[in-house]
Amino acid sequence: MLLIENLHAEIDGKPILKGLTLAVAAGEIHAIMGPNGAGKSTLAYVLGGRPGYEVTAGSVTYKGIDLLELEPHERAAAGLFLGFQYPVEIPGVSNVQFLREALNAQRKARGEEPLSGGEFLKLAKEKAKLLQLDMEMLKRNVNVGFSGGEKKRAEMVQMGILDPEFAVLDETDSGLDIDALRVVGEGINSIMRDPAKGVLLITHYQRLLDVVRPDKVSILADGRIVRTGDADLAKRLEAEGYDGIMAEAAA
Repeated sequence: MLLIENLHAEIDGKPILKGLTLAVAAGEIHAIMGPNGAGKSTLAYVLGGRPGYEVTAGSVTYKGIDLLELEPHERAAAGLFLGFQYPVEIPGVSNVQFLREALNAQRKARGEEPLSGGEFLKLAKEKAKLLQLDMEMLKRNVNVGFSGGEKKRAEMVQMGILDPEFAVLDETDSGLDIDALRVVGEGINSIMRDPAKGVLLITHYQRLLDVVRPDKVSILADGRIVRTGDADLAKRLEAEGYDGIMAEAAA
């Protein structure tokens, strides 16, 4: 579903990704772990098309399409969703307004009819209930005055409404307490655990993976994937840290 081959990328002339190769199949939740500065967020931003990140070599193929040739809004219309480590605030724009416009723009790009106000509100209430987010929160400006946990739950509601085929989630567990972590993890399972969908889940911690239960885990270090295994690899990282596994990968 997603194939990354020998990807090199830099920002402000500084190389960050240095030959990253990775494949994520349909129906797969693939977790990416790694030390700080390894390039995890850079990978997410490159896939999402964030300005300022220059790809200098390699390729990214999504459902047989050259992803790097698409503009960010075209990637979204093609079914790609990017969840941010630090969701941004948008003063003056309500969540309901933002989400309805985003969904209908994507539906238009796919040749589908837009949802009416009533149809959209019904969908929004369903997804908000799933993520245990008060519907009143969706009437407020996007992320303004939200706690860290509320921002992440609101972002998962956004993912539920847009219903992407592939999600890149950059440290979705950042800033979550135990209860919010469980809700968000179960939301990822409910929305994205599907034979026709895929997830690239970037995280530092095993605790989210206890809920989501990835099919594969890869370690990203110094801009490359150095080790891939099953969910037990994440448990070993939690118990032993990176040093031993990194030494094995370098041998």
